[in-house]
Amino acid sequence: MINPELILIFAANYSNMKYRRLSLDELKELEPEFVRFLASNSVTADDWTKIKEDSPKKAEQLIELFSDIVFDKILTPVVYMEQKTKHHLRIYKFLEDRIILMGLLIEDAPSFDFTKNNSPQEMIQAIEQSKGTIKTFAAEKKIANSKQMEAFALLESGALISKSSLLFDTIQSLQGA
Repeated sequence: MINPELILIFAANYSNMKYRRLSLDELKELEPEFVRFLASNSVTADDWTKIKEDSPKKAEQLIELFSDIVFDKILTPVVYMEQKTKHHLRIYKFLEDRIILMGLLIEDAPSFDFTKNNSPQEMIQAIEQSKGTIKTFAAEKKIANSKQMEAFALLESGALISKSSLLFDTIQSLQGA
């Protein structure tokens, strides 16, 4: 059996968070996973209570370690992310060494809003009905640090993880039209 002190020693040396500490609300949502994390490291409920009381700094470090593990698990499989404002739509595609950005900007259409969750077909119909001017744009950027860090920065700036290539492919096809 693993000695609970081993995870505490590791956590005590864990001072360079990659991402950020999960908020209290996020931790509450992930309580079952946190309990499993502690259990997999042979930290019982009694041990956890004792750590929180006797070594609050170690408890914080364990939470920080758990937070990084959670973000790594979320960000590692990311391929697409989307960022929407009323008149801008940006879709990011993560490749091994770079990120490709495809975007739309709609002008002269005050009633149009990309933040409405329309399908790509409904979005195109709404753009056509708005009579606004649509501009497409694309850019590419080398991944500077790591894919996960780049995705985390986008996540923190309001981008959302997308499971589908549909919006990216739709904008790409509009550029070719």
